Amino acid sequence: MSVVAAVLLGAMWLVFESGLLDSKVSAATGPASDQLAQLAVAPAGSMTGYSREKFKHWIPQPDAGKNCNTREAVLARDGQSVKANSACEVTSGSWTSLYTGEKVAQAKGVDIDHMVPLANAWRSGASKWDDAKRQQFANDMSLPQLVAVDSSSNRSKGDQDPSTWKPTAQGQWCVYATDWITVKKSYDLSVTDAEKKALTEMLATCK
Repeated sequence: MSVVAAVLLGAMWLVFESGLLDSKVSAATGPASDQLAQLAVAPAGSMTGYSREKFKHWIPQPDAGKNCNTREAVLARDGQSVKANSACEVTSGSWTSLYTGEKVAQAKGVDIDHMVPLANAWRSGASKWDDAKRQQFANDMSLPQLVAVDSSSNRSKGDQDPSTWKPTAQGQWCVYATDWITVKKSYDLSVTDAEKKALTEMLATCK
């Protein structure tokens, strides 16, 4: 091996060891784009028959503690210095909203958002699922599908996809798009043409 090659190899190893290669960036610019290309593109489906009750959510999460449900488990996971009583009700803590960067000091000001809204999932494939799969989707903590955010931005988002709603914190567009794609790919949900275009543009902000 030449001296130059050895120096270059050493430099690359130093970057790897020091953590300067950001795994999230790699995921956003590589696999996320690949996953987006694999998603079926189709017009939004009908809302006929839709009801939030068909996606039973906030079910018990015993792994998070006795008496805890999905909402309480996500509050504990996503917050800082979170404390709860014996009923698993949060009594204190703080949360930084992914969508705005705003710090929320009380749990009552926090909503647990479905990254891919339930109604959007219905329009893109979930109308064909059984109740068990819809329940799994509504409570899935194994994917970036549930996130604690400020209530104002969650309600502003509603059931919109990225073609009509994006986080006001543009620095979060890369993460938001990556997470949205991850969820849709994992559940084999489709995207519209406008949605795919918006996601592509958001992935372009990844550095």
